[in-house]
Amino acid sequence: MTSLPVVIGMGGINAAGRTSFHQGFRRIVIDKINAQAREETFVGLASLMKLVSMKDDQLVDQDGNVIAVNEVEAKFGQQILDGTLIRKIEKNHFDVDATHWHQKMNIRPTDSNISFELRTKELPHPLPHTWLVTDLGDGNVRVEIPEELTVFHDAYRDNPIKAAGQMPTGFEPGTLYNSHYQPRGLQATIFAATDAIRSTGIEWDAILDKISPDQVGTYSASIVGQMQQEGLGGLLKSRLTGSRVSTKQLALGLNSMSTDFINAYVTGNVGTTSTSSGACATFLYNLQSAVQDIQAGRVRVAVVGSAEAPITPEVIEGFGNMSALANEKSLQKLDQSETVDHRRTSRPFGNNCGFTIGEAAQFVVLMDDELALEMGAKVLASVAGVFVNADGYKKSITAPGPGNYITMAKSVALAQHILGKESLQERSFILAHGSSTPQNRTTESLIYDRIATSFDINNWPVAAPKAFVGHTIGPASGDQMAMALGIFSDNIMPGITTIDKIADDVHSDRLNIAIEHWHCGDMDTAFINSKGFGGNNATAVVLSPKVTIAMMKKRYGEQAMNEYEQKLVLVEQAQNEYRQRANQGQFDVIYKFGEGLLDENEIEINDHSLSFKEFKNKISLPAENPFADMM
Repeated sequence: MTSLPVVIGMGGINAAGRTSFHQGFRRIVIDKINAQAREETFVGLASLMKLVSMKDDQLVDQDGNVIAVNEVEAKFGQQILDGTLIRKIEKNHFDVDATHWHQKMNIRPTDSNISFELRTKELPHPLPHTWLVTDLGDGNVRVEIPEELTVFHDAYRDNPIKAAGQMPTGFEPGTLYNSHYQPRGLQATIFAATDAIRSTGIEWDAILDKISPDQVGTYSASIVGQMQQEGLGGLLKSRLTGSRVSTKQLALGLNSMSTDFINAYVTGNVGTTSTSSGACATFLYNLQSAVQDIQAGRVRVAVVGSAEAPITPEVIEGFGNMSALANEKSLQKLDQSETVDHRRTSRPFGNNCGFTIGEAAQFVVLMDDELALEMGAKVLASVAGVFVNADGYKKSITAPGPGNYITMAKSVALAQHILGKESLQERSFILAHGSSTPQNRTTESLIYDRIATSFDINNWPVAAPKAFVGHTIGPASGDQMAMALGIFSDNIMPGITTIDKIADDVHSDRLNIAIEHWHCGDMDTAFINSKGFGGNNATAVVLSPKVTIAMMKKRYGEQAMNEYEQKLVLVEQAQNEYRQRANQGQFDVIYKFGEGLLDENEIEINDHSLSFKEFKNKISLPAENPFADMM
């Protein structure tokens, strides 16, 4: 019997807001949700952005004035809307109108020598043999150079790329715990993993009491996100800028650190740990590893995700020089206007000129269906499968290729075999990669059109999260997962509101690519699709909570499901308690630095198990020869 990986929690942060309980999704479709959900969304975002806070059990603004919940939108609504989703890059990242760099200058003597004074200790070592140095006393010298001198001088330039999908204005994950000069991507990891675990409504220790400690897995990676001063960014430029490399910059810059931080500081995991990097498909690569381990019974609980904080001048210049990012001049030309609407720089499947970079951290908690039933876990969805295929031989490493045809075809075929043709044709939808490049809009839409033709699908709904939160690189498919769960919950299909119309070269005959949000009714299946640089293609088949519960009911029977629903009541109460706290800005971030260390001297070992005094259950050792038929 194959275990079904069930999504029991999801948390994180991107430009739309907090992921848990669909806050970010509801920000995107804010004009389509009901009044109660709208009020909760504005209050939650106001707390996240530090516009309001709780004091003596009352909601107060920044001046300490008591404010009613129903007054938040009226007072801060526009500020909240302006401070979320894609917008002009804010100065807490860097100044896009005056981006710091070093101007190279070749200075030539006007007479016989270039002459200047400086402190003795600032002389280079070894001293160039042509330099004439005169001691002036008091630790100063005069230098005369009879030839050309190359210097790098502090300068500023107008950055041609000015928009990004940034975390909400005012939200700084590092202020929520003692972040020890950690890179922004790792700070976001701690917040996102906490949010995902808290959102389950089940205490982590309660889960560990039900299973062996090695039946937990953590699967995560980043791609280019640790490029801040505290990570690889500082490591690479410290000596060039005259500063010293720290003892932490190399280690904290590694792409496995998001996994390692969760193990070491959030869950205390001693089970499986895995870091899979697949460019823009990284979240799905890690999801595939977790799903396969759960289906095979190797792991029963998994924390899966990715974190990225790539809004740095260096990363943006790298993508920009590849002509991958939408820049000011191209947008002006596209719109035939001197001004640029930074809210609309990302335009999947419309007339576009490049993607918009974003930052995010997205994590899900998966549990096998049997354990989910036993613990009364709230079912948000389930993952039937994740397919990964490469492109084969290719001329350009960054160009799209045929691998995505394979992943999409396998995914659609699997969904049809599980739920039947009617469900596939009437109640499935696509969360597109939708990067907002001219090449993507034609190649990706052609894949969908050909798959739809092959499976006789018409009017196939397609949504594209990058229109709102940008391309967050590693966690991009996590943004798609968050949108899928929101669609399952609220029955609203987000339209691509940043475009005026579908581009003429998009293959949309069998697709429903809407430019407005619309009510879609119950949906059964989401196809989360990713087309990563280098031929890293992945597609996940995500089943709705309604479908998942029906499958569990068929497997376990009516009585088991009745018992499950009784346990679910307490879990939902705990979820609602965290939801209220989180909406008030009280996240209770899990960061156990130096806490709960395992005592290696207390480990009991025999030939069939290991026992830790800190864990209730033992870890069993291999008990049979898996190659007995070959012996």
